[in-house]
Amino acid sequence: MPLIPEEPQIHESAQGPRVTPASGRTTPTPRPVPGPRPAAPPRPGRPGPARPTPPAQRTPREPAVKPGPSTPAASGPSAAASAPAGAVASVPQIQLIPASAEGALDAAEEAVDLLLDSGRAPGEVLVITTGDPHPWATHELSFGDASYWAQHDAGDDVFYADAAALGRAASRPVVVVAVNGGSEETAVGALPTALTRAGALLIVCGDPQRINAMLGAGV
Repeated sequence: MPLIPEEPQIHESAQGPRVTPASGRTTPTPRPVPGPRPAAPPRPGRPGPARPTPPAQRTPREPAVKPGPSTPAASGPSAAASAPAGAVASVPQIQLIPASAEGALDAAEEAVDLLLDSGRAPGEVLVITTGDPHPWATHELSFGDASYWAQHDAGDDVFYADAAALGRAASRPVVVVAVNGGSEETAVGALPTALTRAGALLIVCGDPQRINAMLGAGV
């Protein structure tokens, strides 16, 4: 029988070095580039053109925000012009807003809101407390006495002060006094002084009988 030649065997060629696909390469992680540091957060507080840290929206209490008829502090015409500190150049009107010692500060805040809503400029209003200071005053005094009184001197916003510091406060067209505690001596002394600081209107929030007695004793 004729021999069938064997089919040539195909040998695998020697494999060269393997090439790792580009997709398999490990890409180094880029380092983050630091950006500019964020600015320091603004200091909380009330002053500035906008009324700082206003209280939460409250439903106005009709008896508190609609006091009875104004009564003159003494005989003589009333005037809207501010008098120099320590001098009574005009006789402002007095309005009483009935409130307990605990609610006097809230009543004063509502009175301020109504004054601003009616067109009064914030810089025309001074608020005095006879007991615990207003939270805004406490906050601003934490930055120093000079910074606190600089905002008073700027006169571009409502200013809150303790009755003990009333002698340092300048006159403003409207002064609101919150009789929210404190000693009787402090309250009795604050009202006559507040009357001299009010150019057109003095609003007193507290117990009406006590306030009338104090005004009678101090004026």
